[in-house]
Amino acid sequence: MLGSKRLKRLLKLVPGKRRFGFYRFLPFFFVLGGAMEWFMINVRIGQETFYDVYRRKQSERQYEARMEKGE
Repeated sequence: MLGSKRLKRLLKLVPGKRRFGFYRFLPFFFVLGGAMEWFMINVRIGQETFYDVYRRKQSERQYEARMEKGE
């Protein structure tokens, strides 16, 4: 309960409740999404970023599809 009251008080501090309603939180989600995207592109965990793994898996799938067709 104590955490819930603190959260409600914190949410009430965000301006624009009358005009925008719940949508007043959208800028926070845009910033969070941009931060996640930047992290996935630029931060290396081990030797690879998220996009390195994605590109490798995509090329593996294309190679397997070509092998199934018999090229």
